[in-house]
Amino acid sequence: MFIEKPLSLFFSPCPNDTFMFEAMVHGRVDTEGLLFDVRLADVEALNHAAMRAEADVTKVSFHAYAYLRDNYELLPSGSALGFGNGPLLVSAKPIGKEQVSSLSVAIPGCYTTAAALLKAAFPEVQDLREYVFSDIEEALLKGETDAGVLIHEGRFTYNKKGLHLIADLGALWEKQTGMPIPLGGIVVRRNLSEDIKGKVARVLRRSVEYALAQPDSSIPFVRQYAQEMDENVMRQHIKLYVNKFSIDLGEEGQRAVDCFLKMISCPCQNVEW
Repeated sequence: MFIEKPLSLFFSPCPNDTFMFEAMVHGRVDTEGLLFDVRLADVEALNHAAMRAEADVTKVSFHAYAYLRDNYELLPSGSALGFGNGPLLVSAKPIGKEQVSSLSVAIPGCYTTAAALLKAAFPEVQDLREYVFSDIEEALLKGETDAGVLIHEGRFTYNKKGLHLIADLGALWEKQTGMPIPLGGIVVRRNLSEDIKGKVARVLRRSVEYALAQPDSSIPFVRQYAQEMDENVMRQHIKLYVNKFSIDLGEEGQRAVDCFLKMISCPCQNVEW
């Protein structure tokens, strides 16, 4: 039985998201009667939309989720967590970690997990400049900013463009906590009925499982939004960010999320790595 009104479903055009959502968006799995009104946007745009409570179901950064828990609850499937996949702090010329506090740093949005990890690792940084994540490499190459935090496919492309690694912010998190890095998750509006929220959770899990079992089926949809991304990079991106935690956070994933939320609830200057 179909619900009267489609659920607004927001996610990013990044390959890991389009890969996971393709099956439910195109009816390849049982949607239990749910209909979806889909919107794709950059993750920081999604964070801000969630702050305005615009979406019924949406991808958000875990940093943003810290401020959204009154209106949204985290679903067990669809998250991006893992080891070795965190944000990177890079620059156009070699720079030491001791210099970072005096630099201008491009970030992919104040509510991104990348921004939270940067401030935890380098709390004295003051000159933060917001860019769409895909524009940060170019901003560095043009000299618009001293350093920048790269996410998503930037991990695979920065060195080919002549950029230099200052710090792997994810590795700093892993060293301190021994836990996977909580990057982003899928949340659902709290005021929806328990029946609808349960259906969304089951449908999303089916979609992720279908994508992993039939990986080639989603590639046309992924490629449609990956723009000029090299297909090898696109597939590496999916492999890195879609894993067991995407199917179900489980106890290990939930502990990592809880640890991260506790960490960012503290003043950044009090966090030690």
